[in-house]
Amino acid sequence: MNIYLKSYIQKYMKQNKLISLLLCFIITVFLIIISLFVGAANINIKDIISFTFGGTTNNTVSDVILYARLPRIIAAYFCGIAFALAGLLLQVTLNNPLASPGVIGVNSGAGFFVVISSVLFPSVFYTKVIFAFIGAIFTALLVYGIAKKTGNNRSTIVMSGIAISSLMSAGTDAVITLKPEVIIDKTSFYIGGFSTVNIELIKYTVVFIFIGLIGAFLLSSRLNVLLLGDEVAISLGLNVTLCRFLSIMCGALLAASAVCIGGLIGFVGLIVPHIVRNIFDTDYKWLIPFTALIGGEFLLFCDTLARIIFIPYEIPVGIILSFLGAPFFLYQLFNKKRRAEI
Repeated sequence: MNIYLKSYIQKYMKQNKLISLLLCFIITVFLIIISLFVGAANINIKDIISFTFGGTTNNTVSDVILYARLPRIIAAYFCGIAFALAGLLLQVTLNNPLASPGVIGVNSGAGFFVVISSVLFPSVFYTKVIFAFIGAIFTALLVYGIAKKTGNNRSTIVMSGIAISSLMSAGTDAVITLKPEVIIDKTSFYIGGFSTVNIELIKYTVVFIFIGLIGAFLLSSRLNVLLLGDEVAISLGLNVTLCRFLSIMCGALLAASAVCIGGLIGFVGLIVPHIVRNIFDTDYKWLIPFTALIGGEFLLFCDTLARIIFIPYEIPVGIILSFLGAPFFLYQLFNKKRRAEI
């Protein structure tokens, strides 16, 4: 019965994509409202309405909304968009459904260069994104180059990504050991979280996420051609090398921007693209907007859960994602093995 219900939902959502998009927007609004209400500080609906329409509100309530919850909601939502889209772009570019910013080391590369930026330019926000982008693109191209030299199969990409990720993490550890003051909350940065996020950093970083989002939309028709295989794509006039390079650049920019805000958050770029592909067709003109929306919702939901699960204490959202992502990754590995044996 569950299989039939799942099949019916998938069929309906494929055939009614505009309605599905509207539903995603409604879910986003619902999650934002829930996230504003819940937390260690008690805020009721009167406070929210009064704050929204400029009425009289308690100073504590205003401070909690303005300086804690709203920045955190914006950060979680846009990081979810960025990580999910980065995962989608890397998976199609590397032709590997297990590729994601966390798995192939893009996050670690971006994080290492963010730490270097914090040492060299401690008070300049926008340099973090620039350095993170350099680290992310360097790592992505390095993994792609190693994989291509050693056979370009799926396991090679994952293994080379793990090796490069370990190297970048070691570099991050070395810098933080020598200069511990460069990262305010080391635990939040390593695990991934939004407890120290501020509106200034978000303001600079969201611009780069929008650039990456626009780039992904512009590449969507080319990615559809790339799915047909390199030989067919070339025969149809697609510059495959340029398309892959631009896609990696776009994915690196998105992942780098998200790392600047939320730290080394993992598994969003692995889980969300798989969910979206299982529900919708492989048309990237639709996959990209759905991946962005569901990615934002997924990370916002996980962060809200991280804030309320042990009230009045909070845990970094990366812990929630690790509990969800590790079994999901193993399931994908076993599922691939099972399909290969059939």
